[in-house]
Amino acid sequence: MSASRSKSFTLNGFVILALVILSAPTLVVLGASFTSGNLITFPPDGFSLKWYAKVFAASDLRRAFFRSLQVAVICTLIAIPVGTLAGLALTKYRVRFGQGLQIYLLLPFTIPLIGSGIGLMLVFGEAGVLGSLWPVGVAACVINLPFMIWAVTASAASLDPDLELAAASCGAPPLQAFLFVTLPAVMPGVISGSLLMFILALNEFLVSLLLVDARIVTLPVQIYNSIRSIITPDLAAISVVFIACAAAAIFVLDRLVGLDIFLKSK
Repeated sequence: MSASRSKSFTLNGFVILALVILSAPTLVVLGASFTSGNLITFPPDGFSLKWYAKVFAASDLRRAFFRSLQVAVICTLIAIPVGTLAGLALTKYRVRFGQGLQIYLLLPFTIPLIGSGIGLMLVFGEAGVLGSLWPVGVAACVINLPFMIWAVTASAASLDPDLELAAASCGAPPLQAFLFVTLPAVMPGVISGSLLMFILALNEFLVSLLLVDARIVTLPVQIYNSIRSIITPDLAAISVVFIACAAAAIFVLDRLVGLDIFLKSK
């Protein structure tokens, strides 16, 4: 076997191994959600949709899921204007302490989430707003906002400055040039960052655990409370619903922007 063929064989082997490791948990959960037994088993003990029926019939799970959707929507609505303007500012203008701001954007990844969650809990507790859903959405936006900024920055970096100059020379005021020239040019980054923020907020657990109470439990927290007693196949069915939501978001992203553009923005 030649050196090139050996290298290709080894590389392909590592790729296949990585794909198996990444997909194995999803396949196990997917199979366990269709079991006809009363315990999570893989391969599943028969085939049944009863656990999905149980999930959709459970009012507490439905309410928790809709709360998670509300949190994700609040997070995304805040992230779109803030992340878009911040990404454009860091790319187009000489922002004072711009390098420091770039380093500051790494803080959510260097500070443990438990620390961020406790800090946000103290801030919202002092403000007397705990017990509402919107602080959870704001918290999810705070800890994940760098993803939105980076996505917009990647699109803004390829923006031709002559486009805005041409709009200005045609008499377009700054706001009009922004709305009809700059914003459409960076829209792929805005869309990809928005969908990513939505998915991250929908699945946010640790910070939500510190900010919610029994009245506004989100679905990840509801699942955590359930598995503390016993793990049943209905939890696998809920996990599949989450996976389906993420897959739907990826499908929308591919249709609106294209996965190649999204991956380049990362």
